[in-house]
Amino acid sequence: MTGLLGARKDGRAPPRRLVRWAAVLAVAGPVLLAACSTSAGVPGAARSRVVRVVAAENFWGSIASQLGGIHAQVTSIIVNPNVDPHSYEPTVRDARALARAQLVVANGVGYDSWVGELLAADQPKPALLDVGRLLGVADGGNPHRWYDPADVQRVVGQITADLQRADPADRAYFSAQRAWFVHVGLAPYESAIASIRAAYAGTPVGASESIFAMLAPALGLDLVTPPSFLKAISEGTDVSASDKETIDRQIRGHQIKIYVYNSQNVTPDVQAQLDEVKAEHIPVATITETLTPASASFQGWQTRQLLGIRAALAQAASGR
Repeated sequence: MTGLLGARKDGRAPPRRLVRWAAVLAVAGPVLLAACSTSAGVPGAARSRVVRVVAAENFWGSIASQLGGIHAQVTSIIVNPNVDPHSYEPTVRDARALARAQLVVANGVGYDSWVGELLAADQPKPALLDVGRLLGVADGGNPHRWYDPADVQRVVGQITADLQRADPADRAYFSAQRAWFVHVGLAPYESAIASIRAAYAGTPVGASESIFAMLAPALGLDLVTPPSFLKAISEGTDVSASDKETIDRQIRGHQIKIYVYNSQNVTPDVQAQLDEVKAEHIPVATITETLTPASASFQGWQTRQLLGIRAALAQAASGR
């Protein structure tokens, strides 16, 4: 995805960013040392009862905050929906937050490589949960793991285990928080997924980028948009003429029943498809890459989007 800032989401930082990282670390160096040295004066029991967690993105931060409850202090670095994690420029404040963290949650898969650059300077290093590594997804794979319900469950389990490792005295508390989150907090989200699968499994749909490729299988939907197009839009690379022709044919022939697009990344190619879809009276549903609004919970945000997808499917099924 190119994002609203216009930077490419290909996971590769331009050379100038190396200079900026060096500048951040140079300025933050004394701060990092101070963070490490002053922590020794805090009683161990007091430190252990509140785990300091830093999440690179707020969708993982929301989950960590709910799992940690009163025994975790969670800071999310990227909270602005207009910021592209691929091209994010770290600040001294970010370096300071990471240096003081006991647990860092990063998405990985080339999505937020700046986290590793900052952590390389930290001594001692905080525990790192790299979601891509946890799930066995290599760089170049689809990084949008928070859109896969099964992956979310695995991350929930790992965050819980990491919190318990950081604060063994509150192990039972973290287990209870996980039980609540999985069985109560995520209940509307899981219910919306199940209802779509039950009513619309097998429905052919189109999408603007690879975010939806993570969710469509869980919904039982048949995503027929060429995978190469989805990846190109997500990574900000050129779209092939053959993919455009295929999608145009799918839209004109009503081979898709709804079109799902990321409203945070409307490129000229996506806008052209939206115009065609609307001209053909094909229902549209929107999703976003990060929490919208930024104050939303993970499950509130996702459930709202799922209900929008279900409404579009219902409209398509009714022929209105």
